[in-house]
Amino acid sequence: MGSLSIWHWLIIAVVFVMFFGAKRMPDAARSLGRSLRIFKSEVSQMQNEGKESTDASAPAQQPAAQLPPAQQVTPSVTEQPQTQPKTL
Repeated sequence: MGSLSIWHWLIIAVVFVMFFGAKRMPDAARSLGRSLRIFKSEVSQMQNEGKESTDASAPAQQPAAQLPPAQQVTPSVTEQPQTQPKTL
């Protein structure tokens, strides 16, 4: 009772096809494949960086990126001051 049977998967597939349509499914599968490839490459790159840092006897610390000093922004006055209309 805890797992999905073949009938459950079939109903899910039919609803999926009805929801997205047959025209969009190849594009969706293609974009899903691209996303998975990018994800796998990022994970392997992170693992390689982790191995390189543990393999080094004395890991070199990278200096923090220095930001330029903050500049004060003064608002420019482009609007004319509003005057109250005179009442008679």
